[in-house]
Amino acid sequence: MNNLYNQIDCEEILKRLDNIQPNAVRQWGKMDVSQMLAHLNAFLETSLGKKPQKRMLIGRILGRFFVRRYVSEKQFSKNGPTGKNYIITNQQNFEKEKTKAIQLIGQFYEIGPEKCTKLPHPFFGYLTPNEWAIAQWKHFDHHLRQFGV
Repeated sequence: MNNLYNQIDCEEILKRLDNIQPNAVRQWGKMDVSQMLAHLNAFLETSLGKKPQKRMLIGRILGRFFVRRYVSEKQFSKNGPTGKNYIITNQQNFEKEKTKAIQLIGQFYEIGPEKCTKLPHPFFGYLTPNEWAIAQWKHFDHHLRQFGV
């Protein structure tokens, strides 16, 4: 399964990220390309333990029942729900967010599973390092496909 702890998978995401342009047009959803990058960065910061998020009540009740689907081979659904802490509505600087995404992916890969956050995902709860890495890869893949890369 693809994940950001796998060097080849990480390099593939970085290559696709390098190809994204500030004028990229979304194929679904509401965010523009700069907001999407800021959204990805916010989630990466959560998985790095830099910006922990409070658990959602519904996630405390139901989150663990959906983890297997979340980290399965199945792609994320288009127009799926987004946690309110990850919704970016204000204008963002494309180059700044793209550079930050590249740096955060590098940090995630470099720290490896041994130093992955022990803090819970806001909906799914406690994830293993491998689950975090799969989720990150799937999340990047989802949004890069959203913008045609």
